[in-house]
Amino acid sequence: MRKFITAALLAAVALPTAAAPAAASTQSNRELRRDRQDIREERRDLRDAYRRGDARDIRRERRDVRQAHREYREDLRDRDRAWGRDDWRRYRTNNRAVFARGSWNAPFRYTRFRPGLRIGSPYYGTRYVIADPWRYHLPRAARHQSWVRHYNDVLLVDTRRGTVINVLPGFYW
Repeated sequence: MRKFITAALLAAVALPTAAAPAAASTQSNRELRRDRQDIREERRDLRDAYRRGDARDIRRERRDVRQAHREYREDLRDRDRAWGRDDWRRYRTNNRAVFARGSWNAPFRYTRFRPGLRIGSPYYGTRYVIADPWRYHLPRAARHQSWVRHYNDVLLVDTRRGTVINVLPGFYW
């Protein structure tokens, strides 16, 4: 009897937590939708203020648009944190073997890159592209972008222009 009661209590405790992410996702998606709608309304108000030409109204509406954007970004960040998205640091700490790639060297010298820098195509050739970024919990690369390994760093590169978009230094152990 004691085992049955313990199992029932465990099931009662486990079920609400299993359903919670779906409810949290729906709520955060609603919040994001509402924030995007607020941004559209604030932009509309700003256009109206420009038409009226009152400087105080324009300043106030610009401030409201900035505030609406800020709230949207915060809700987006909260949603990503709740789902553990793009949290490669925590994943790397818990799964060290995945990131231990041994001594890997390119045929060119190490250079510390920063976003906005243009690099040559040998740096982001097919040999250095990370084919499975989801394995490392990296965010998905957009069209014409790819994650590239450069020694122990990882670069997000715009493959059409050769521009570095993001740098994750010391990514591999």
